[in-house]
Amino acid sequence: MKGISILGSTGSIGTQALDVIKHSQEYKVVALTTNRNIELLERQALEFNPKLVAVMDYKKSNILKDKLKGYNIKVVFGMQGLMEAAAIAAADVVITSVVGMIGLLPTLEAIKEGKKIALANKETLVTAGEIVMKEALKNKVNIIPVDSEHSAIFQGLRCGNRDEISKLILTASGGPFRGKSTNDLKNIKIEEALKHPNWSMGKKLTIDSATLMNKGLEVIEAKWLFNVDIDKIEVIVHPQSIIHSMVEYIDGSIISHMGVPDMRIPIQYALTHPRRTDNQIKKLNLISLKELTFELPDTRVFPCLELAYKAIKTGGTMPSVLNAANEVAVEMFLNNKIGFLDIPEIIYKVMDKHIMIKTPTLDDILESDKWAREIVKNITCN
Repeated sequence: MKGISILGSTGSIGTQALDVIKHSQEYKVVALTTNRNIELLERQALEFNPKLVAVMDYKKSNILKDKLKGYNIKVVFGMQGLMEAAAIAAADVVITSVVGMIGLLPTLEAIKEGKKIALANKETLVTAGEIVMKEALKNKVNIIPVDSEHSAIFQGLRCGNRDEISKLILTASGGPFRGKSTNDLKNIKIEEALKHPNWSMGKKLTIDSATLMNKGLEVIEAKWLFNVDIDKIEVIVHPQSIIHSMVEYIDGSIISHMGVPDMRIPIQYALTHPRRTDNQIKKLNLISLKELTFELPDTRVFPCLELAYKAIKTGGTMPSVLNAANEVAVEMFLNNKIGFLDIPEIIYKVMDKHIMIKTPTLDDILESDKWAREIVKNITCN
């Protein structure tokens, strides 16, 4: 039985991962973490009986510690607690499903401990892809993608050799505002931006999908994950979200991965790879499909995608700055402090101010992240 540690167990990916584990006899949950949602974490702890739970918020962790008195479950807190959950000896696989830059250090810690990584935290590779992939190679650690798009490409790449790849094609739903003009988006309300047409995700990821930044971050992640030149990674809009992504080979063959939009499928595959196992998830009914359509993304209305391409082509610390500026801007939008169209404008201004470090250390990346967050506050206050 394999031990599983889930970083971010109370989020969308974390809860679905637990659902997958619940229906399998192959796994034992050994660690769970949350930011502040101790009510759900308590229920998860009582159901799955892990050795350790971690809460980022110190006060919340003390409340949970009192609630779990009498149970043989260790309660820890903060970044150190998250690192402990990532490195726990009983874990064979670490599912990294926390949201944002906070996932970088725990993922590196898990890699150093030789854990298999089921990666759902794209910011880890967006901000420090070269460092993370080198560390994985050094420690002979497999990083298996959980994102549906990267899982689709990961599976498609089993059909050919690396030197036979023509390009990777990431599909995007287009989000809730596909087809809208810039004028249409001037007074967008939070509730409208959170209505994704196909997927059920956390708030931050849903807003990123609405701005197309999510796809931009996925482009950067794909570059590092699959060691493919950025010019060979293309994004197309596929509103039905049935084809999750594709690999085009030099002979003209395009290998696509199709399935219902359900994150439990790529989560399960990340855990069972290279095997496939049965499940109770709804299967795709091809006869019921009315159409599968494709179109180019509108980067004039949704410039975040182009900003992501610019960041990775610039390289160095620029992707870290892009990510940090986006995280803060999205949070400000969700708190009604800025408008929807302010998000890409703020990111552009922060990137424009940044003096890029070409070959950054981990400390350089962490410092550039901190710098960008401060700059966002200055920009939006002026």
